[in-house]
Amino acid sequence: MQDKDWIILQVLYRKKNITKASDHLYVSQPTLTNRIKQIEEEFGVKIINRGRRGVQFTPEGEYLAKCADEMLVKMQQIKETVLNMSHQVTGSLRLAVSNYFAQHKLPTLLKLFKDQYPNVEFKVTTGFSKDIMNVFHHQDIHIAFIRGDYSWPGPKHLLMEENICIASKEEIKMNDLPSLGRIEFSTDYSLKILLDSWWRENFSQPSFTSIEVDRVETCKEMVRNGLGYAIVPSMILNGFDDVHKIAIKDSEGKPILRKTWMLYSEESLEMNIVKAFVHFIESIVLPEIT
Repeated sequence: MQDKDWIILQVLYRKKNITKASDHLYVSQPTLTNRIKQIEEEFGVKIINRGRRGVQFTPEGEYLAKCADEMLVKMQQIKETVLNMSHQVTGSLRLAVSNYFAQHKLPTLLKLFKDQYPNVEFKVTTGFSKDIMNVFHHQDIHIAFIRGDYSWPGPKHLLMEENICIASKEEIKMNDLPSLGRIEFSTDYSLKILLDSWWRENFSQPSFTSIEVDRVETCKEMVRNGLGYAIVPSMILNGFDDVHKIAIKDSEGKPILRKTWMLYSEESLEMNIVKAFVHFIESIVLPEIT
């Protein structure tokens, strides 16, 4: 079995359709079908049955498909170990990154790192921080960047802090918020819990949500056009000088902060590529917030 054979099983098991799998793998359907037959001959079993509803895996085929993830991870680990033995910073760095950090911070950091280590490649997974933590716990990820406070037993570095702000086109008073239209956006669970808790501590009635959007970028454009107010991390408003901002505070009068962290494991530092990237982030980012 070659690496590409395990990839074929992995993709076909997920797609359950020859046409979709061949499109995903950029191979023709006859080529994919022929390769499946060769795998069946190698193991001496029937792997799939094709029907009107697509591909159905046999028990033997399902077992092999489930082994594909493990085999591909193991092969990747073997390759990384061999590369690491040469003491060179090379290979593929796997990152799981929160959406905002991936959009606004990560591209520049990766460019600077690749300028130093041109033989490095990147595999990046993005999403809300809660989902990133799940990926980090259950998949073969080297380093995670998350926003908000999550439990992690390994090393973690604080990269930045930002205020949570009430943003509006016109100046508004804090006491008037319950009667004003609020623009809400889909966000990470930890931020939603933080904002809901702050609201309950300060108001006896729920906020009046006038607009709901799925992206914070849409939310801030709504605010900029005077369609309501929003409660957002301050970095979202960078460059929006025409928007009024009020930093929210806790019951003790301290600013409520949104933190961004870098997480990794002690074991991953044994890899040259991970160690180099962690040191790079520490030297580039950490001095900016101290």
